[in-house]
Amino acid sequence: MYLAIATYFSVQRKLQLCRKRCSTKTVENVSVLKFRTKQTLQVTTFAQKGCADPETQTGSALLLHRSHIMRKNNGRRARMKKRKLFRNTIVQSGANHYVTLSHEPQFVALRKWLQRRGFSSKLLVPAHFSDTGRGLMTLKPIKAGALMISLPEQCLLTTSAVLSSYIGEYIERWKPPIAPLLALCAFLISERHLGQLAEWKPYIDVLPQKYTCPAYFSDEVINVLPRNMREKALEQRAKVQELHTSSLGFFSSLQPLFSQPVDGVFTYDALCWAFCSVNTRTVYMKQPPSPYLSMERNVYALAPYLDLLNHCPAVQVEAGLRQASYEIRSVQGCNRFQQTFICYGPHDNQRLLLEYGFVAAGNPHSVVYVDQGVFQQYITITDRNQLAQKLLFLKNNDFLANLTFSLDGPSWRLMTALKLLSLKPEQYPLWKSVLLGAAVSQDREEWCVNAALLICHNLIDKNERAVDKISRLTATADTSMTEQLAVIGRLRGEEQEILRFNLELLQRLQKQMLTCKQSFIANFAI
Repeated sequence: MYLAIATYFSVQRKLQLCRKRCSTKTVENVSVLKFRTKQTLQVTTFAQKGCADPETQTGSALLLHRSHIMRKNNGRRARMKKRKLFRNTIVQSGANHYVTLSHEPQFVALRKWLQRRGFSSKLLVPAHFSDTGRGLMTLKPIKAGALMISLPEQCLLTTSAVLSSYIGEYIERWKPPIAPLLALCAFLISERHLGQLAEWKPYIDVLPQKYTCPAYFSDEVINVLPRNMREKALEQRAKVQELHTSSLGFFSSLQPLFSQPVDGVFTYDALCWAFCSVNTRTVYMKQPPSPYLSMERNVYALAPYLDLLNHCPAVQVEAGLRQASYEIRSVQGCNRFQQTFICYGPHDNQRLLLEYGFVAAGNPHSVVYVDQGVFQQYITITDRNQLAQKLLFLKNNDFLANLTFSLDGPSWRLMTALKLLSLKPEQYPLWKSVLLGAAVSQDREEWCVNAALLICHNLIDKNERAVDKISRLTATADTSMTEQLAVIGRLRGEEQEILRFNLELLQRLQKQMLTCKQSFIANFAI
């Protein structure tokens, strides 16, 4: 009672002071204490213009009913509304949009599960970004050198965790020992099949159901890949097929764990999913050797929640196991409410698609490879025996690998290989000078630029035909195939930009060389 009276007189005193100030100037943003019972005070702000008496507005504020205030601000309905707004809010940052996912049931369950294992970080929250899909967003600014995330070792899924699980005794009994990769794949398949009974269910629930890696690609999809990628894509698919075929005996030994036949559990599709999950989402962490596993590299560790971090080639981080936790520290820092990234390495887009199933827009490491077939097709040497000898020389000296176009122009290896091919028989002794960057003659330099232009034109034409084919396939494709074709389409688009840039660069160089030649002839004539 005494507190209520004191508060009322305090308010009146503030109003008197406000009226005095209003006699000389406009009162703006006057903060008025609004009385609430049980010793609760809330500040409300109103704005006035002119010298109107603010007492009317103050009176209405004081007469607000307690139940109305509580219902408006703290009721269950209001809390649910705020959560829904936060969950569904789409925020625009430049050209990028994101939707927070932290209140989605599967992520709530994952965080609770990780907290029981010692994970306590609240700095990063899951969100869906318009350009990269799912990722992690920081709620606070991250300074350079600061810790981004720390995941206790108990939260990591490693071969040690698999050997200590229900499947461990079956792995230990199997001879010869299985590979570490197969152990992780078998455990992931088992956990996904167990469903609600699985110990790692919260993590399994947030893993993608399918991937856009070549292991999933059909022959039709592989045929629209760049020529030099097709063989690697087929190798990856064959690797998974061979792993499945060679592991059928081991899978059969796991029958006591399941009520249904293991043939329906450890299918090729299931192994393909598990293989891509391990291949695309593990962090590098060397494991101690085990007598129950083969001698193959054991460096895989699946990191729940942490594996939501996306790749950015411009980002630098420091990562590794420290004090029984896998930590990632930011080298450059990150602004508040921005997506946090890590860098998987200085990979071009072809490598990213092969290994991780995505393409990075504006990747500074992106290149367009010139395969040997295209290289030979546009070399205008009339003597085929001479061409064969030159190609053999280049192959023996490893000059036919990594011939590329990039945003820096044609690679040194490409132009050097062309210069060596351009040499006339009487110029062969100059090949060492060519390797050191010396120009042989004006006509040989022009030959090299013209050959590079022909190769560039050829690759642009092939890219355009591939894009048209992708459009035709997409028109009749299912959802999974459409996603795969979309990723390849983005790769083709990135490569087309690089090729067009190189085309313009070489055309300018060709014009400059022609101008210099004409100028030289004119000066010589004078």
